[in-house]
Amino acid sequence: MSSVIDNQPSAIDSSVFNLLNAGDYADFYWEDVTSMAIRWEEGKVERFTGGREAGAGLRYLFGEENRYGYADNPDKEALAKLFRDLTAGPHPPAKRPAGPPSPDRRGDQIMPSLSYQERGRGEVQVFRPKILKPVAEIPPETKVALLRKAYEAARGPFIRQVSISYGETSKHIRVLTSEGDSTEEWRSVITFSMTVVAEKNGLLQTAHEAVSGSGGFEFFDYNDVAALGRKVTERAVKRLSAPPAPSGEMPIVIAAEAGGTLIHEAIGHPLEADAVQKGISPVYKGAIGKVVGHEKVSVLEDPTMPGQRGFYAYDDEGIPAQRVVLVDHGVLKTYLYDRQTARRDGVVSNGHGRRESFRHRPIPRMANTFVLSGKDDPSEILRSVPNGLLVTKMGGGQVETATGDFVFEVEEGFLLKDGQVQYLIRGANLLGNGPNVLRTIDMVGSDMGWSVGTCGKEGQGAPVSDGLPTLRIPKGVVVGGVAP
Repeated sequence: MSSVIDNQPSAIDSSVFNLLNAGDYADFYWEDVTSMAIRWEEGKVERFTGGREAGAGLRYLFGEENRYGYADNPDKEALAKLFRDLTAGPHPPAKRPAGPPSPDRRGDQIMPSLSYQERGRGEVQVFRPKILKPVAEIPPETKVALLRKAYEAARGPFIRQVSISYGETSKHIRVLTSEGDSTEEWRSVITFSMTVVAEKNGLLQTAHEAVSGSGGFEFFDYNDVAALGRKVTERAVKRLSAPPAPSGEMPIVIAAEAGGTLIHEAIGHPLEADAVQKGISPVYKGAIGKVVGHEKVSVLEDPTMPGQRGFYAYDDEGIPAQRVVLVDHGVLKTYLYDRQTARRDGVVSNGHGRRESFRHRPIPRMANTFVLSGKDDPSEILRSVPNGLLVTKMGGGQVETATGDFVFEVEEGFLLKDGQVQYLIRGANLLGNGPNVLRTIDMVGSDMGWSVGTCGKEGQGAPVSDGLPTLRIPKGVVVGGVAP
């Protein structure tokens, strides 16, 4: 069986276009994915997996109805069957938007520094990043050596377990739409993560760290896995002798190095257009143009940042990636849109339709979300807090999207007294409300730090980065600890 995509990178059988002549809107998504994962446990490689798969999906919008189907590496007959299955039956009446369904294909809507080619509407627009060391050209033993190096650096007294993961994913993507859009892109993401468990007198403490980015194996030219191993081990061991965290409301300083997990979960998800339209995020419904945060706070979403884990040139609906200002000096400016939610609001998609793979339909998603750096000196922010908590590493957490209420684990935090860092504490959680925090933040540092992760939504995972400068939250956040 031959695929509808031939061996020429930018060639596609013209018969695919004939399948897009149904519904109010239709698109075709194809990807060829190569991946590798190495897992290190108990001083050796425990699991080594890898493979390649290709597949395609067809989607049709009939009014508000979103019909999607997919097939593994389909030939013409398989796609034709998908077309018949998806377009059969009654079709809801069309609900055409007042605004344009897709943006003009102008080069200034995508990062001009990239190898962006505009070939005219209906012709393939291609982005292929410059990668110095393609992962496919690096022998497996070199990758295993990285894990061994990190393991050796992490070993030491009190260390009971060291778990290390290496992952690489390379994607070749094609998107065609009924509006004449045709894009082609190559993406490559590398991830390296470590978890260390320390034990003393029956007390167990865990520390975790991950680094990830888009690009090739040159990623490890500027990410030292040995230093990462030492850092995670040091944190786990220090937690063994740290006293329990106090409890109660207190001023919070979130250091830039803590990363932007709180912003991603407590503010980013509620600003995804589908959450707003479905009433899942009522706090921000109808709030465009209104003050939702402190005047020092600006929240941005930017997939066009080369090297970041959430980088892409086109979203998974063929829309050029673009920098989006969500909150500008406290004022809500827009939401994150895919094509369907943009059509519903009568606006242009801002390039945030993402999907995990060809098996999933696109939905509005974040990529690289961050609070813009401010003008406050991070050291002055610390000195401004007489008594409180400094968070230098955020752990996992949960957010109730409907209300914005959150609970986050503090993996590394220090008590502050008289503007000075006192000592490490353990077992702390932060309890608060995202919309309230956005309004309460009153100092924004001039620095910036990033964290990485895989964002889960509706059963789909997407690579993301979250950024944050040092912030002061003077009130409204409760520290949940075990000490009075």
